[in-house]
Amino acid sequence: MVEPLSLQNQVCLVTGATAGLGKAAAVQFARRGATVVIVARTQAKGDAAVAEIKTQAGSAAVSALSGDLSSLAAVRRVAAQFREQHDRLHVLINSAAVFKQQRIVTDEGLELMFATNHLAPFLLTNLLLDRLQDSTPSTVITVSAPSTSKLNFDDLQGARSFSALNAFGASKAANLLFTFALARRLAGKRVTANAYHPGIVRTSLMREAPAPMRLLLSLFSFMAQPPEKAAAGLVWLAATRRGGANGQLFHGQKPITTSAYTHDETVQERLWAESVRLTGASGESFG
Repeated sequence: MVEPLSLQNQVCLVTGATAGLGKAAAVQFARRGATVVIVARTQAKGDAAVAEIKTQAGSAAVSALSGDLSSLAAVRRVAAQFREQHDRLHVLINSAAVFKQQRIVTDEGLELMFATNHLAPFLLTNLLLDRLQDSTPSTVITVSAPSTSKLNFDDLQGARSFSALNAFGASKAANLLFTFALARRLAGKRVTANAYHPGIVRTSLMREAPAPMRLLLSLFSFMAQPPEKAAAGLVWLAATRRGGANGQLFHGQKPITTSAYTHDETVQERLWAESVRLTGASGESFG
């Protein structure tokens, strides 16, 4: 078994860290001696989370950047602020995610779940790739699930036909397609890209899910892990980044299989190209 590395003096950036899994991971990173930077939707929420993380971890090396990650402009501001403050990035955790029952279109004309759950980590990761490459061994971990959904490239934004559960499932499949495509691009560069499935966790993510699903989740609530326990595997994966695992989905400390669709390189590259187009990033240094 690969032994975890010390995170002393390592820089860890965590999105979705004001509550749930992301916050629990930030606490554990701080306890291991890392410099932790969290991303929060507002500065007030970020400041409150930083205070709580410091209290739980006993660490002063925690700070917050503010930005609503459903906005690509905000993602760019977050990346720019991080770059101004840090010349190294050892661990990037893409944990932020939303579920919305109704189709919501952002000011940039993007469906909210697709923008937040996929395009935001795609853009943020690519904007910070040079920092990761300057900090090897480093890692990118995107929180996802073993989704079996397939993307409708003719209607990625759900403009013609929208189902909240299908859209959410597609965004999780997009996380896997992105992770596996990124891993191929990073092969041999001492930067790894993996996805992490936390399992059933006690969070408010699915509070807008249809009533039957919420009832089902409540019936299986005895199986739900506290965020602290679910985050332990995520932090272990980040701390073993020298281990060489790349392009896999982990649950706990073990890789799990995903659908053949998510490993289809033609689909991966189609999503990558479409993501570049939608983020308006064609002039930037994307692979």
